[in-house]
Amino acid sequence: MKAFRLDELEAERAANDGAYLQFVRERNMSVGLYALDAGALDPQQPHQQDEVYFVVSGRASITVGMETTQVGRGASSMCRPGSPTSSTTSPRTCG
Repeated sequence: MKAFRLDELEAERAANDGAYLQFVRERNMSVGLYALDAGALDPQQPHQQDEVYFVVSGRASITVGMETTQVGRGASSMCRPGSPTSSTTSPRTCG
């Protein structure tokens, strides 16, 4: 079994000066931690596989195709391969 702690993953991501840390890479699945600063735009391009986003903290506006929704801590969303996706974090984060 593999188990992960968010605080350890966040420390590793920050130490590598990147917004994204992939911590699971298997044949049919990968999992990563993606963090954006408040007010930042998500520069990602459409992916070749299903994606699931889970909000750990803060708020954002996420657009998949033509549909936009507001998400916050505890929310999740999924987008299909090749879907145009964008997100913008809110200027302030949730407490």
